[in-house]
Amino acid sequence: MNYKETLDWMFNQLPMYQRQGASAYKIDLTNTIQLASYLDNPETRFKSIHVAGTNGKGSTSHMLASIMQEAGYKVGLYTSPHLKDFRERIRVNGEMISEDYVVNFIAKHKSYFEENHLSFFEMTVGLAFLYFAEAEVDIAVIEVGLGGRLDSTNIITPEVAVITNIGLDHTRFLGNTLSAIASEKAGVIKEDIPVVIGRATPETFLVFKQKADLCNSELVLAKDYEGKVYSSDLVGNYQKENIKTSLQVISVLNNNGWEIPETSIEKGLNNVSKNTGLLGRWQVLQQDPKVICDTAHNEDGLIQVIKQLLKEEYNQLHIVLGVVNDKDLDTILPLFPSEAQYYFAKPNVLRGLDEKILKKEALKFKLLGKDYPSVMDAYQAALQQAIKQDVVYIGGSTFVVSEII
Repeated sequence: MNYKETLDWMFNQLPMYQRQGASAYKIDLTNTIQLASYLDNPETRFKSIHVAGTNGKGSTSHMLASIMQEAGYKVGLYTSPHLKDFRERIRVNGEMISEDYVVNFIAKHKSYFEENHLSFFEMTVGLAFLYFAEAEVDIAVIEVGLGGRLDSTNIITPEVAVITNIGLDHTRFLGNTLSAIASEKAGVIKEDIPVVIGRATPETFLVFKQKADLCNSELVLAKDYEGKVYSSDLVGNYQKENIKTSLQVISVLNNNGWEIPETSIEKGLNNVSKNTGLLGRWQVLQQDPKVICDTAHNEDGLIQVIKQLLKEEYNQLHIVLGVVNDKDLDTILPLFPSEAQYYFAKPNVLRGLDEKILKKEALKFKLLGKDYPSVMDAYQAALQQAIKQDVVYIGGSTFVVSEII
């Protein structure tokens, strides 16, 4: 198989939560542990940082990778989902894994994957870990896919664990209370390994504290960071929290024998996009009219993004909006401004919510606009309607953003 055929096989024949939903969620780590053994346990051949959380884990992972690169380390970076190319998920010093490596990996192990009914995510984690081991990275930043305790990435023993924050998302799998979700995320806390908490409420802090005490793990809060706080090329207001979390993680690493100088921290934070290829976080695509996209897709993330959006100066706000079909619309739609002009569209994935249903549901909250057969059609319509003094925002789902970038 060539690269395209390999990807088609991966996406179409193996379940993947981001596209398929509940049927792709596994309830234990058995498959991943067996796969790791089959691959000669590559996760034991490199050091790592493990990043969990409801929002901000992607940005925080990219910030940490950029800082470590600037400090001279060879850095692996594993994140999900991707926006344009599957290979975005697996990078070394910002460079994506090669097409040939992906093709050869699948070809070599395809019969094992089929015989053991591995999910897309399990297989991709195995690919990433083997790639990092063979590349001999100094450290890899590993972002959790979903949850923590039962996530396929949770077979590593990191230098430090990170939990950015807790919000109500993926409640069908992780629980419908903050404490229940926190308990799943706390599964990344390991014996004698420090953990940094980005943001905690009294309810979630208690969960983290109990697990950290049980594991004899040092628990460090980002809010207690006392060093210099730097700016970043990631300009979303919500990034301030991710910056502080990243700085506290670097402080823990420095205290534990790593050498990451202040100059590398500052340069790393100011060159995240350049060093790691991060896309879709308060990304300005053009001016006149100003077009902004952001991958925020749950209540906690959207509150912050819309708050910043409403501070923009514009004559009229145009919003290209699409969501997946498992979102609680009664929770997220009231967050959007009723004075905007809406362009409803279905993201081009199996889980995409029909644009006519979204339009109908949005009407309940006085969000008015037209529906379009595709995200690109909606975007083009917004551009045609907008004048130079307007702002166009694209969001609601990672998949919506991926179709525009």
